Amino acid sequence: MDGTEFSQLKAFVAVCDERAFGRAAKRLAISPSALSRTVRSLESRLGIRLLNRTTRSVGLTEAGSVLYDRVKPMMMAMDEAVLAVGAYQDEPKGVVRINLPSIAARIAILPRLQQFRLAYPQVRLDLAIDNDIADVVAQGFDAGVRIGGQISRDMVAVRLTRDLRMAVVGAPSYFADRRLPQAPADLKDHFCLTYKWKSTGALYPWRFEGVDGAIDVDVENVLTVDDTDLLLSAARQGLGLAYLIEDLVAPFVESKELIRVLEPWCRVFPGFYLYYSERTHMAASVRAFIDFMKVAGA
Repeated sequence: MDGTEFSQLKAFVAVCDERAFGRAAKRLAISPSALSRTVRSLESRLGIRLLNRTTRSVGLTEAGSVLYDRVKPMMMAMDEAVLAVGAYQDEPKGVVRINLPSIAARIAILPRLQQFRLAYPQVRLDLAIDNDIADVVAQGFDAGVRIGGQISRDMVAVRLTRDLRMAVVGAPSYFADRRLPQAPADLKDHFCLTYKWKSTGALYPWRFEGVDGAIDVDVENVLTVDDTDLLLSAARQGLGLAYLIEDLVAPFVESKELIRVLEPWCRVFPGFYLYYSERTHMAASVRAFIDFMKVAGA
């Protein structure tokens, strides 16, 4: 394989990973037009279409899927080899790619970034916001952040936050002509704003804790979104009740922009953890990030 063939395959894999020419071009530090020409050259050399392109999306053809499945592991193996060598650098530097939900970024990572930057000025962080549960290894991330119970057992997990708690909140305008619910069953008389997992379409359950154990409530959904910030905004506008992590809504409850209800019923669940695949060799920049967050979360 000559250098041109390798560059074409690397470009093809980047487009497959990102499902977009713009993001892939940014990742490879080239222009989208140059990347498109490179992929078309690969298709011309092979004599078959590998990607289906529209103005909004990029999809794999059957032939493209076969090539991607064979080439991607080899690319990852080469990346691992380069990282293994980089692990012996004297000073942490370079990019650390982290996959995490928006709420984890706000609660667990952003408050610590200033201190991390002062400690490691040559390390750049690439935070990819993803509210679904991603395969961080397959997608080329150095680590991910998720709630404790959502992490595979074959990953190393480092606690970042204490246990968290859910909260049900609504705006004063919403409660202007409605009674505050006193028990989970009262939610049947209220409009609710629900979170939906993007990958599966499943709704996040409204689960509470009673004297006899867990209570799941089927609420009347007047709005369903896959973004917690949008859910919070809708609640602040008085569209209905939202079920969110209390750390996210606490400032608005304190300012009386939101009213919290059903607090005694709201459950506690494991907090956020940083997780990663245990490897013999790890880039010094990744190790520095993990160790820093481990100490900060202790």
